[in-house]
Order: sequence, then C-alpha cells, then structure tokens
Amino acid sequence: MELTLDELRALTGWAADCASRALPLYESRVPGDPRPASAISAAREFASGAARTKLLRTAAWAALAAAGATSDPVASAAARAAVAAAGAAYLHPLASPHQVKHIVGPAQQTALAYELADGDASAEISWALDHAPPEVRELLRRFPPGKPGKSRLGELHRRLESALRG
Repeated sequence: MELTLDELRALTGWAADCASRALPLYESRVPGDPRPASAISAAREFASGAARTKLLRTAAWAALAAAGATSDPVASAAARAAVAAAGAAYLHPLASPHQVKHIVGPAQQTALAYELADGDASAEISWALDHAPPEVRELLRRFPPGKPGKSRLGELHRRLESALRG
C-alpha cells in the first residue's frame, strides 16, 4: 500500500484540528506546559507543507511524556490527542488493523477528554465526522477494520471508524 504526502497532510491537518479542540482542557489543568500545543503546531506545519523532520517526531514524544506526567485523566487524554495528531504524519503503509488507531486516535482521544471532563463525547465525535476531509475517509477504507477492544476508548474508536467508513 502506498500513502502519498498529500494524503498524510490531509490526515495530519484533520488530526491537528481535532486535537486542538482538547488543548484548552489540557492547558486549564496543566498550565504552563507547552508540549501538547507544540505537537499540534508541528502537525499543522507538516499539514501545511513542511517536511517530516525530527522536530515533528520529537514534539510527539514530548506530548506523550506530558500525557504520562499528569495524573489528571482529562489532561492525559487531551495530551494523547496531541501525540496522535503529530504521529499521524507517520502513518505506516501497512494493511494492518493497528494502523486504524493512528487514523482515528486524535478524534478518539479528544472525545474521551471531553467525556471525562463533562460527560459529552458525542459533540466531539460529530465535529470530527463533520470536518473529516474526503481523503481521511478514503484513506481509512484502504485499511482493514480496526480492533479497538472492549473499553470505553474502544467504543469511541468503533463509533468513529464506523461512521468514517460509512
């Protein structure tokens, strides 16, 4: 399977838009930590035409460290959305169910963050679906169905994947 830079840029742009919706949740709970915002910014730069550089990967790893450094589950989910946004640029061209997590992850983690914060994941799922560019839907359809598991996060994954494939 081949993935074009244009496809990866469309996916990463959408992923950054999804993750940016959860960023205020992180920043309100962990003020002064720029790591998730930096990951989203790096993702946006790639989506806008910048090269995939070590900076993008480093920003993703830093946001992952931020997710692990907080005991606040809302902040952790919001930071993981940022990790997934930056990581979207590195989607592997493997026909593997695991890769589907990399496609839906930013929207999934954003929905989880909002659910943990105020109980409403549906609005975020609707937003993500309404704003998904055709390239994201077409890209997802080239991968086999994901294996999201039976957790609440898995349920959010199923909802997103099913609707995006539809």
